[in-house]
Amino acid sequence: MRTLATLLLGIAIFLGNGCTTDFDRGYEAYQSGDYEQAASFFRLSAEQGNPVAQNNLAFMYRNGVGVAQDYEAAVKWYRMSAGKGVARAQYKLALMYDEGEGVTQDDQEAVKWYRLSAERGNADAQNNLAITYRKGSAVIQDYEKAVEWYRSSAEQGNVEAASNLALMYYKGEGVAQDYKKSVKWYRSNAKLGNSYAQYNLAFMYYAGKGVKQDYKEAVKWYRLNAAQGHADAQFNLALMYQDGEGVKQDYREAVK
Repeated sequence: MRTLATLLLGIAIFLGNGCTTDFDRGYEAYQSGDYEQAASFFRLSAEQGNPVAQNNLAFMYRNGVGVAQDYEAAVKWYRMSAGKGVARAQYKLALMYDEGEGVTQDDQEAVKWYRLSAERGNADAQNNLAITYRKGSAVIQDYEKAVEWYRSSAEQGNVEAASNLALMYYKGEGVAQDYKKSVKWYRSNAKLGNSYAQYNLAFMYYAGKGVKQDYKEAVKWYRLNAAQGHADAQFNLALMYQDGEGVKQDYREAVK
């Protein structure tokens, strides 16, 4: 998740030439680390109807930044911002319905806001909407729609979506089974350090699925994954040392 500072930077550029003084002061206060002052100015701007200030104030209430944590207040401001089309606010409001924070948990409302946000291009919302279609949560299960939304999210760089899309290709859910495409998406994530992708890419090399069987590559990815504390990767790496697959046989290393 992006930090508020990163989010605010994009917002300030979007608003341009200081069209809301209170918002600008809130931004400056946040950047200087004066979160209480930032919340105060964002509130003034939010009360004037600024949807971006409403989103930022909601963020601060949800996370207890500069104000006492208050999920109900967060929902209030996210709802106002979301209703004006701010995709990030729509996504966050969906999360709060999904998790029952400040509202009664409601899968239908969560899906409603995930969809609105996803249609506006929010990658996180696209991934979560895909998950609902894959599981059939509050919607009719539809693997093809799940793949569609996973791909939209993954192409924007969403790591979780890329791994989920890789799994859909591996299982042939919503698409023709394609190990090569599965490897493609696992590899892109594995290079970014994603533990799940590293483990699965190692397995693909070990089993020769979608790539030429290559024990050395399997060892490479199992080792990287094992270093992150993944127990199954550690176990599989030990077996490869024990059997001398991709590495020189080494019982001591296997036991370690």
